[in-house]
Amino acid sequence: QVQLMESGGGLVQPGGSLRLSCAVSGSIFDFNVIGWYRQAPGKQREFVAVSPIRSGTTNIADSVKGRFTISRDNANNTVYLQMNSLKAEDTGVYYCNAVYRVTMRNIWGQGTQVTVSS
Repeated sequence: QVQLMESGGGLVQPGGSLRLSCAVSGSIFDFNVIGWYRQAPGKQREFVAVSPIRSGTTNIADSVKGRFTISRDNANNTVYLQMNSLKAEDTGVYYCNAVYRVTMRNIWGQGTQVTVSS
């Protein structure tokens, strides 16, 4: 079974940067889209960014537009989330999500904690 494995989270000061990685244990081309969501304490999980696998376009949430960038390394089956100018409200668990191309089934990674604090 294909798994998504996030890494790169941690504690960073406001204004700092982090790069999250989502490693796909299978082929990235088995999916329609791979993206990132986050969940802050006491809040619902929310969309952050998505990368359609067969398109060069990306979609970024308004709350992080201009600060976060999603990219892919197809050869290494990895999706990245570059996060710059981090704010306290970016704190939360960041999850990688993928939608299978054929079945449209969703799978999720285990999440990685991002804490923005001075």
